[in-house]
Amino acid sequence: MLAFIQSSPLLLGATLILLDLILWQLIPIHRRLWRIGARLAIFLLFSAVLLAAGMSPLQPPPWPDDLARNLMATVLAIGWWLFGARTVTVVFGLLLGARGSHGGRLLQDVLGALIFLAAVVAAAGYVMQLPVKGLLATSGVMAIVIGLALQSTLADVFSGIVLNTTRPYQIGDSIAIDGTEGKVLDIDWRATRLLTGTGSLAVIPNSVAAKARLLNHSRPPDVHGVSISVVVPAKVRPRRVFDALEKALQGTRAILPSPPPRVSVKTSSLGAVEYEASGFIADMAGKGEARNQLFDLAHRHLEASGVVWNADLAMPPRSRQRDVLDEVRVFRSLSEDERDALSQRMTTVEYLADQVILEVGAHSDYLLVIGSGVVSASVRDGDKLLEAGRMGPGEVLGIEGIVDEDDSLAEFRTLTSCVLYRIDKAQVKSCLEQRGEVQVALTKLQRFRRQSRESLLLQKPPSIKKGGFLSWLHR
Repeated sequence: MLAFIQSSPLLLGATLILLDLILWQLIPIHRRLWRIGARLAIFLLFSAVLLAAGMSPLQPPPWPDDLARNLMATVLAIGWWLFGARTVTVVFGLLLGARGSHGGRLLQDVLGALIFLAAVVAAAGYVMQLPVKGLLATSGVMAIVIGLALQSTLADVFSGIVLNTTRPYQIGDSIAIDGTEGKVLDIDWRATRLLTGTGSLAVIPNSVAAKARLLNHSRPPDVHGVSISVVVPAKVRPRRVFDALEKALQGTRAILPSPPPRVSVKTSSLGAVEYEASGFIADMAGKGEARNQLFDLAHRHLEASGVVWNADLAMPPRSRQRDVLDEVRVFRSLSEDERDALSQRMTTVEYLADQVILEVGAHSDYLLVIGSGVVSASVRDGDKLLEAGRMGPGEVLGIEGIVDEDDSLAEFRTLTSCVLYRIDKAQVKSCLEQRGEVQVALTKLQRFRRQSRESLLLQKPPSIKKGGFLSWLHR
């Protein structure tokens, strides 16, 4: 066996390299340890063949007079250095691959290039006995010239290495770089690619991303900030605005109770004050919908507190009862005169926070319209109550008993202090007789709430249109 190895080392070396390539392709890619183990084993066998044949990759071939044998030994020694560089690169790839699917790819490529460069220089110095010092000096001058010519490109490359090492963001994160927001699609040698909210592709050089002010909206993964800003006339007392915006933050279940949401003054001038209402949500994908919902709730609660932006001085002042009727969808088919007459029959009822307005199974003689505040609607599931949604100004409760004789399917409890307006159901039934559109709207609303209740109890998402689960409360 030893004689065969000494007589045919080139054949054995070529066979081992070919075997390595075949096994690398045959072993599945997800079995990385098997692939690397096979490559290490073949590399050790390759090294053993060289030593058994009397060759060393750290010395020139020992047969200077035998040209064929000397050439064969040179080829095998150079192959050993390149094979070793490839094996070390694969091992580094395994170690860096633990950082994530993409995080260490750029660093792996750079290290691989450096390892192969070192292997080529070592092979030139040890095997071919070339003047490596002169070669390194010449290559150093060339590196300076090339570095000056590619200064911006090299800055992007090394910035990419820093970004992949420190990992301020990774693929799939939603980030903002110098005002450009988007989802990270790729981080390559030169740039970071973002998919913006408008569907455009933003390409940001790594050197810019490394120095820019960066916001990562995906870290931490379970808490994401969301905020809105509203501008209110300076003559409005800030306490009224604070109360309204705090109720708006409580009016949606998308806002997490912890960390607690807050309202603050952002800027102020002689004519107007800008307020910011901010909170946190659990899912980054729902940020847009949460902001839209907050804007709608802020407008309704500010209006309920008496904040008016575009008051028409030519119009006579109207009562809050009359204004809130314009927000009730089931009464939108009524004419202005009919709403005026109905608003005069509405009586005001005030509730403190955490008071039950209507219990499950209770029967109300009135249709209740929320004038201000936040009301929680919960359905019974065995011995416990499940919150189905939250209601705000312009939404109605107590619709059972108007189009049928059912009792309340939900418990309605105040989350904040509330003002509600009661309408005698006899008045509502009179509207049903005169306006068939009102009856149709109430019937649809009641059917929709029943379906939503059943879906919630079955732990299935209700089939509702875009706008969120809250939309069933004020249809």
